[in-house]
Amino acid sequence: MSKKKISLIVLVVCLSLLMAVAVGCSNSDTEKTTTEPKTVTFTDSAERQVEVPAKVTKIVPSGPLAQIALFALAPDMLVGLSGKWDPAAEQYLDTKYYNLPVLGQFYGGKGDLNLEEIAKVDPQVIIDVGQSKSSIVEDMDGITKQVGIPTVHIEATTETMGEAYRMLGKLLGREKEAEVLAKYCEGVYSKTQDIMKKVGDDGKVNLIYCTGGDGLNVTLSKGSFHAEILDLVSNNVAVVKDISSKGTGNPVDMEQIVLWDPDVIVFAPDSVYSSVAGDKTWQKLTAIKNGKYYEVPMGPYNWMGFPPSVNRYMGMIWITQLLYPDKAEYDLYKETAKYYELFYHSKLTEDQYKALVANSILKDKQ
Repeated sequence: MSKKKISLIVLVVCLSLLMAVAVGCSNSDTEKTTTEPKTVTFTDSAERQVEVPAKVTKIVPSGPLAQIALFALAPDMLVGLSGKWDPAAEQYLDTKYYNLPVLGQFYGGKGDLNLEEIAKVDPQVIIDVGQSKSSIVEDMDGITKQVGIPTVHIEATTETMGEAYRMLGKLLGREKEAEVLAKYCEGVYSKTQDIMKKVGDDGKVNLIYCTGGDGLNVTLSKGSFHAEILDLVSNNVAVVKDISSKGTGNPVDMEQIVLWDPDVIVFAPDSVYSSVAGDKTWQKLTAIKNGKYYEVPMGPYNWMGFPPSVNRYMGMIWITQLLYPDKAEYDLYKETAKYYELFYHSKLTEDQYKALVANSILKDKQ
């Protein structure tokens, strides 16, 4: 066989191989295109099968609990807020998050979720995080029907927040980041339980939480959802009938507070903390006479709740260190800085920390 014919055969073989590779790649690309769905089915905590985009990049919360939880995991995906950030938040948050449009909330006292405004920001998913109400299926389906946007519910309590984050991580394609938050929440809750086992029921401090302009509202009434953390870490003596689930709590009179006469009083931010020491009526109380009264740190959120979301994990650390320092043994500045970086994406300075806890810890511990 001549060299010319051999060269021709080699050329034909090479061309055939190149064509085969090209066809194979083309088929592979076609298969990849056809096998990567644009949507997937997500099973939420209400066992609803919800069709959502395979890649979610734009979300809105249905309320304040969801807003806090989602901000920790995916602030860049938020295209709206359920409510304005407290002015105290501005020093901690990037302005691009602080100035997002406000869309209202579905549950809670306001119940002002603005479906028209939601449609304008065009999210891919509306996410609800919190307790599963008896009407949750109808509620979520109703929102989806009205605005045409998939709506999912993620059940979350203090005990189950870790699993809630894992579900959110799966939904948003942020499994790794969600696992960090999940383990943090589970770790803090577990340590709080361990601390209280060491304290024991007999060692629990008698305590009440007061709010309102006159301090005569007990928002964290014993047995209420809002009082979950307080009931865990203290003997919450604020026992009332017909527990209110509203943020304003149950109004009581001074006579009732004197009868309770707790060892420790925790005041809500913007309550009467700064004036009780000079008030003759409040001075009748053991906690005031002994200087055992404190103001809950505030910024961006109240550490004890309001709303009762992931901010309460910071509250658990603070209040166990406040009440039982020999059992908790936290470095509060270190723990606060860690929390703010994880959940608010903020580098907390020592000066900011001191301002946060100025009225909130034993003076010799600041």
